Amino acid sequence: MPNIGNLVQFEYYQQIFAPRPESDRLPVSFEDWEARAREKLPSAQYWYIAGAAGAGDTMRANRAAFDRWRIIPRMLRDVTERDLSITLFGRHLPFPVLLAPIGVQSIIHPDGECGAARAAASLGVPFIASTAATHPMEDIAQACGEVPHWYQLYWSKDPELTASFVRRAERAGYSAIVVTLDTPMMAWRERDLEHTYLPFLLGEGIGNYLTDPVFRSRLAKPPEQDKASAIALWTQVFGNPGLTWADLDWLRRHTRLPILLKGILHPDDALEALRHGVDGLIVSNHGGRQVDGAVAALDALVDIVRVVRGRVPVLMDSGIRRGADIVKALALGASAVLVGRPYAYGLAVAGEAGVRQVLRNLLADLDLTLALSGRRSVAELDPSVLALAP
Repeated sequence: MPNIGNLVQFEYYQQIFAPRPESDRLPVSFEDWEARAREKLPSAQYWYIAGAAGAGDTMRANRAAFDRWRIIPRMLRDVTERDLSITLFGRHLPFPVLLAPIGVQSIIHPDGECGAARAAASLGVPFIASTAATHPMEDIAQACGEVPHWYQLYWSKDPELTASFVRRAERAGYSAIVVTLDTPMMAWRERDLEHTYLPFLLGEGIGNYLTDPVFRSRLAKPPEQDKASAIALWTQVFGNPGLTWADLDWLRRHTRLPILLKGILHPDDALEALRHGVDGLIVSNHGGRQVDGAVAALDALVDIVRVVRGRVPVLMDSGIRRGADIVKALALGASAVLVGRPYAYGLAVAGEAGVRQVLRNLLADLDLTLALSGRRSVAELDPSVLALAP
């Protein structure tokens, strides 16, 4: 969608001639989307999305890291036409943005992951489906249509179940496997503990398990007849704190798809991943949800890009809120970014339409920020675009 910034901006201003009733207007700013989501959702569900590990220091650090970098606009450069497109794993993408894997989206809106996937697909934005989805991966893949979609793997203690998830993802048309490394167990999340709320124990977010032949074979009765036993089995197999680097070789034997590791924050881990033939990295601290007091993802990105030296794509998430954040991440070497909480709040406020509007706003902001910085293409973004704040 060429020059999406001008297009979306003009659509907003056109409403001056036919103003919508206030009740029909969707938010524009991230902060207003979050506020509306908080009004709409029960407290436990809201804090499951908005909360973080411990005191929330890591989540705040993510934002502080973006604030430390300043964009240096350049003048008198023809920016009439802009190109936001990138290529990842041989696929042309219109924007350097993917929707991050967020589990249990059914607690946000009944359409859950399928609604978010349809919204992303309508703009050509890839969707990363979580293992912890309520809708099975096959249904999500169908919602994505022909737009590239990736499968995020939570590696189970049951190796046959893990292999089954990967096989299902390949058959359903997913084009990459994203292994989340930073969640071998749940973190200390104070808000969830205060609300005594873990949606998986209520049967939410386990749709891939309930529909998996290996998981079902472990049950005395089908989940439709005895859901409590299925949930109990989930508690026994979710996560795997015993994983080591050697296990990546096992995974490679079970899939032909590109493998990306999500949760990399140390340059030595990035190099170890390369030694094991990984196809891509995602620099992430899980949006601050796993380790309180951890390094900000944007700060970690700089060192990881330096050691990887372009050998594999390096993506980044955790803290992306506006177009300027995307510009900064790309300028510091990210191949693309993943967006999480913003679209979750859009889903809470207005379902599929909310996710689509959040994405259109974000992409429009990116396009205009790129142009006003004096760049015509995201390919032109490099560290010279930025300066550290004094």
